[in-house]
Amino acid sequence: MDLFHFQEEGPGVVFWHAKGWSLFQSLTSYMRRRLADDYQEVNAPQILDKVLWETSGHWGWYRESMFAVQSAGDEAEDKRVFALKPMNCPGHLQIFKHGLKSYRELPMRLAEFGVVHRYEASGAMHGLMRVRGFTQDDAHIFCTDAQMAEECMKINDLILSVYADFGFDEIVVKLSTRPEKRVGSDELWDRAEEVMTRVLAEIADKSGGRIKTGINPGEGAFYGPKFEYTLRDAIGREWQCGTTQVDFNLPERFGAFYVDADGSKKEPVMIHRAICGSMERFLGILIENYAGHFPLWLAPTQIVVTTITSEADDYASTVWQKLRKAGFRAEVDLRNEKINYKVREHSLAKVPVILVCGKREAEEGTVAVRRLGSQANTVKPFDVVLAELTEEAVPPDVKRERAEG
Repeated sequence: MDLFHFQEEGPGVVFWHAKGWSLFQSLTSYMRRRLADDYQEVNAPQILDKVLWETSGHWGWYRESMFAVQSAGDEAEDKRVFALKPMNCPGHLQIFKHGLKSYRELPMRLAEFGVVHRYEASGAMHGLMRVRGFTQDDAHIFCTDAQMAEECMKINDLILSVYADFGFDEIVVKLSTRPEKRVGSDELWDRAEEVMTRVLAEIADKSGGRIKTGINPGEGAFYGPKFEYTLRDAIGREWQCGTTQVDFNLPERFGAFYVDADGSKKEPVMIHRAICGSMERFLGILIENYAGHFPLWLAPTQIVVTTITSEADDYASTVWQKLRKAGFRAEVDLRNEKINYKVREHSLAKVPVILVCGKREAEEGTVAVRRLGSQANTVKPFDVVLAELTEEAVPPDVKRERAEG
């Protein structure tokens, strides 16, 4: 499908080709729409001084998985040690801390499509599923203790809704509890685990048993317990994607606070949230789940217009231009090749819709519609086909919004 490749000079990082990047951007645009009403999108720096990572605890607990960065020049005055960020949370804390925050501003939800880098052993890397550089659909919610349970449920509802839009309905949610190596007092861990246990029970009840739940003892992050969302694809494989992590520790470490109703300073609860997790990995899962046969709204190339004879070239070009004007990712194939050869080639590339134009179609203003996986052509007026495909290409979240009002 000509989506991406890897090479030795960039181990574990993706070279996105045009069609693959189009797919990536379609997923990103979808996620942005889902967050638009509730989240503020931000962007934190890629490189930060190791002092910040020492404060967060990552330098002590996570350093083996981090990349250190220094100036390459021998005469550079500044020889400070920096790190490529493995996570977005310390950066979001700096944004929260900038300026005084009131309890009235909470919950504050900061989202970022943040590129992070983590060192993975060469033997652990595996295509898009496990890489060293990836994009997180990351968010951090700063809230009061009283708001914590409600925010976790809101995150859960959003995660399940996103998965449903991509056809995943077999979901397992597990609570990962405190690991042996951790930061923070037992009292804070007790409080976080008590709240998340209640939320987990509510998730199970709310789903009517459709969502399976469980416990992963000792598998939490070093700074807090977390929910892990595992989905099952079309052929039964399970993939852990989304996470929700409650964190009392990082706000304390960075001295983050908000001003409460009585004028006192209070530390916020910080909830780490990812839905896709790694955007690259989620796309890898989608490629496998759909076997490349993406729904029309998501497909990198949605439509190819091709010809039977050169006499239809002008008409095919006009059809293609109208599709492009309507917003479709469309291509035109006017090569002097047999139509069966061209159809087979575009079918192997998993193009969902092929519109075939011959002399008769040019004369009548029609197109022969061939769907991926079907051997049959349906001849219809092009204007009818354009209207049908325009409706079909509406993303599921937009269709839902239209239906609701």
